[in-house]
Amino acid sequence: MTAAPIHIAFLSQSASLAYFQPMMAERMPHAEVSVWPDPRCLEAEVAVCWNPPPGIYARMPRLRLIHSIAAGVDNVIEGQDTRGLPVCRVVDPGLARGMIEYVRWSVLYFHRQFDRMAVQQRERVWKRLPLQAAEACRVGVMGLGELGGMVARTLRDDGYDVGGWSRSPREIDGVTAWHGAEGLSAFLARTDVLICLLPLTDATRGILGARTFAQLPRGAALVHCGRGEHLVADELIAALTSEQLRGAVLDVFPVEPLPTDSPLWGCPGVVVTPHMASMATSTEVVSQVAANITRLTAGESLRNTVDLARGY
Repeated sequence: MTAAPIHIAFLSQSASLAYFQPMMAERMPHAEVSVWPDPRCLEAEVAVCWNPPPGIYARMPRLRLIHSIAAGVDNVIEGQDTRGLPVCRVVDPGLARGMIEYVRWSVLYFHRQFDRMAVQQRERVWKRLPLQAAEACRVGVMGLGELGGMVARTLRDDGYDVGGWSRSPREIDGVTAWHGAEGLSAFLARTDVLICLLPLTDATRGILGARTFAQLPRGAALVHCGRGEHLVADELIAALTSEQLRGAVLDVFPVEPLPTDSPLWGCPGVVVTPHMASMATSTEVVSQVAANITRLTAGESLRNTVDLARGY
């Protein structure tokens, strides 16, 4: 007797994932593929997600696998009953390249004072500012996992004075590293440009707030491309207004898309980008999801599974 085709549902309440449907149908022609809000999604065995509707997994009695379309899974599991089901993410080598490019640009933006040049242009001021050597710019990377480690090594090789902070001890040649709550203050005190690449956990939620900003040198800058819920927007605006912080490049936000009435859009010193620092290609997403579905149906171990206790 031939097994029934597996049913795959693409679920999102904030973005249309319909463009994945023909790609997945071509990759797995015997599968049934539906896209939210099609009610047939509730009968799926595999949920492929980005910010899915609240409580959706509890309404899917046949669900066997939850799969993010990205490296992050916080918006895939937040407020959801995952029922002990496996949760997987996409790991794309191209993600590191894209993130390195984004962070490099952001660090240069502050190191070479392009933020101040933008103000001078608006005010029609012609004034050369002193040129600062890279080694005089102290960069701090929060999160020294695989991605953060690559970013730290790249900035080190670019000549910056690089420090790093992580939950547990990490060693990277040429990078001064701190760890744990006891190491955070020392790390922040020596950081002129703070880069957040942390995973989202209970311990890191809201970490980009007044307490952290106050421990940075006055006039420091923030580059945030970790998780939206790390940021306390009102406290960032207060730090910018008081000039404790000089500026911020923000790619992720607690609510996405960033509401049109958010004061961050027009806040002096803030650069807003629409969660585009780095992303897996659609082809890579479909390839990795399809490969895990094949393993699932064959009873084999899945790849890139998430430790839900740690959140990544």
